[in-house]
Amino acid sequence: MCDLCNDSGWKPVTADGVTRVVRCECQRPHLVERALQHARIPPRYLKCDLDTFVIYSNEKLTRAVAQVRRFADAFPVVEKGLLLSGPPGIGKTHIAVAALKRVIQRTGARALFYDTRELLKLIRETYNPSTHTAEMDVLRPVMEAELLVLDDLGSEKPSEWVGETMNLIVNTRYNEKRPTIFTTNFEDNPDPSEPESLLARVGHRIHSRLHEMCELIDWDGADYRQLPPNGGVEDLTLMYRKGRPTAGRKALPSRAGGAARAQLRERDGRTDLRWTGGKAGS
Repeated sequence: MCDLCNDSGWKPVTADGVTRVVRCECQRPHLVERALQHARIPPRYLKCDLDTFVIYSNEKLTRAVAQVRRFADAFPVVEKGLLLSGPPGIGKTHIAVAALKRVIQRTGARALFYDTRELLKLIRETYNPSTHTAEMDVLRPVMEAELLVLDDLGSEKPSEWVGETMNLIVNTRYNEKRPTIFTTNFEDNPDPSEPESLLARVGHRIHSRLHEMCELIDWDGADYRQLPPNGGVEDLTLMYRKGRPTAGRKALPSRAGGAARAQLRERDGRTDLRWTGGKAGS
């Protein structure tokens, strides 16, 4: 039996002559466990942890993990969320989930993980008259979560509906100053003519919000998914030094000339794949 609350879960606290009840410390493990269960963390990432994440000889990766750790340890006293940017396989989702778990374990915060495509799919399904879930039943927890991880931003094919739906989520969290951790495979290239940049994938309005509400953490590195069985730090270092294709980050560096971009579009058989974002990106 708990001596503080007699197993009621609530203990009396007196301040300035006023007595009120607050959650007892004995309830904390149960609250944390419940918060983790409701965070929607995919089974593949349930064991992700910042302390066990394998770091090899990659200066940008080392700085990225340190910065994410500082965010997780400071939460909820943080000014901005995080935008983790880089090619597939470098550990962005692992690090984001590890931060989410660390925040929940430290604070018991209401936190959620969503893959962007899965979230949009669930919202679409609410339009089916045979379902009994309203659109806001999906959106409200996402917009009100104390911490949200939105994985693979920009992965959904751009459309007016996608732009407006994502803008509602991002803008609501922006206005309410609720921290969000985004991950994306797309390069943060400010050139509006580049069809495969983050700007082109999410639209001007969301892109602008991201820059104000997040710290950008960008790195390249070895693809953990290509690590051989029983591979370790030395293998990752060798893979990183040999270099790897940057699939998913097709945008050319901002210093590249217009002729080079034109050649890229010509090689891909496209003349113009820019997306204005419709109403949401105007």
